[in-house]
Amino acid sequence: MPNIKSPDTKPIAMKLPTGPQPTQPTAPSSTSQPSSTAASQKATADLPASARQQLDALQLANRQTTLARVAEVIIRQSGERSELLLDVRGKSLTVDAAIGNTRLQPGDWVKIMRAGNELQLMGKLAPAQAPAVAKALAQHLPWQQNLESGLSRMLASLNQGLKPDPSPGQLPSARVAQPLPEAARQSIQQVLASLPTATSLKPGSGGQEQPLQQVKQWIAESGVFAESRLAQNPSANVPDLKLAIGRVITALLAQQGQGPEQFTRITPLASPELVQAPLQFPQPVRPSPAPTSSEPTTVGQMLRLLAGMLNRITVNQLHSQVLAARSGGDAQAPLTTVLLELPWVTPQNEPKVAQLRIDQHPDERGDKRDPQKAATSEWRLSLAMDLDDAGPLHFDVALRQHSVSARVWADKQSTLRQVNEELPLLRQSLTDLGLDVTELECRRGSPEGSVTRLEHRLVDTQA
Repeated sequence: MPNIKSPDTKPIAMKLPTGPQPTQPTAPSSTSQPSSTAASQKATADLPASARQQLDALQLANRQTTLARVAEVIIRQSGERSELLLDVRGKSLTVDAAIGNTRLQPGDWVKIMRAGNELQLMGKLAPAQAPAVAKALAQHLPWQQNLESGLSRMLASLNQGLKPDPSPGQLPSARVAQPLPEAARQSIQQVLASLPTATSLKPGSGGQEQPLQQVKQWIAESGVFAESRLAQNPSANVPDLKLAIGRVITALLAQQGQGPEQFTRITPLASPELVQAPLQFPQPVRPSPAPTSSEPTTVGQMLRLLAGMLNRITVNQLHSQVLAARSGGDAQAPLTTVLLELPWVTPQNEPKVAQLRIDQHPDERGDKRDPQKAATSEWRLSLAMDLDDAGPLHFDVALRQHSVSARVWADKQSTLRQVNEELPLLRQSLTDLGLDVTELECRRGSPEGSVTRLEHRLVDTQA
């Protein structure tokens, strides 16, 4: 994940000078001529309106952060202040900043935040960190294991145990499954115990607060926020999917008399559907069916499977970072994107996975002359899951302040009919929460998936 280094003890204010902004970077200049007193006073008087117009053109909401690339640094004669030419979402923006102890060079990536009609320099990415994220994503893409089938194999190993890897000249029939190491067993049981069930997510399963808290915990322990949770709580028992998988791997390696460093030599096991469409999210195709054979998995196969599951979670982390950091000129591109896979358990104790995508979009319907309306973001949620009886379901929800719209897609005709019967009750429930429901409908089939394309200059999927 990108390492943001704080520039100083507090964010640095970056004021926007008045006047037209350059469309392309100009030749560097080591000095800037001082303006006249009259021109300076006029520029100061015009600054709020001009700065607001420039920031509105970037569709950057108040208190919203984004990444920008330093295209040019123009040092003034005093050496204490400088002008920066930033590339923000495909547009050039000149800012007047006190650099202080922060050394910025052309090509650096910085994190900025809009604060009223100014920008604040929140931090600087470590050198070459942005392309490093894209490179790491490309390296992990071909080795992703479907979390649903992986969790099923983990659950089966609790009862079946694992077979030792064959020794040279040993017959397969001579190998007998052995119970899991106690540390691995406890980690797998901890994962399964933390997964929500279908009944626990229902609104009537213990009051309105309980399902809400369950969803929050569900997202927090999905593995995507593992590093952040570990930084906040270094305890090895943090309930997190990614960390728990790591503990299972460590226990299995220890049983073989190997240290954690041997994990880098393991070739991850990849799922075919994730090899064919490694960046598609939500994944439109169903995962490959789990093996019907009751033959226990070997230790080596389980380690490869777990390595692939870690890669899948890592890809979701890196993919979210790259999508959030892209600075293209597409006005429809979201400001922030988070990709999550949320495992849960059916009443039959079978692991399933729901795929959730959260996008933050600028509000294009707001009045650009009103900073408060222009700063309003719209949050869009896409949730895809496959239920045994209801079949594949896809939910698209858009929330902007107190306005909400939702569309449900169902594959089965019977599910479509059932959802349509429940829509009036859902509309009333949303209205009772104080929300203005602008659209609520259910359609047959599935939405036209927007392929999560990454620009070739950022990620080469063939790498």
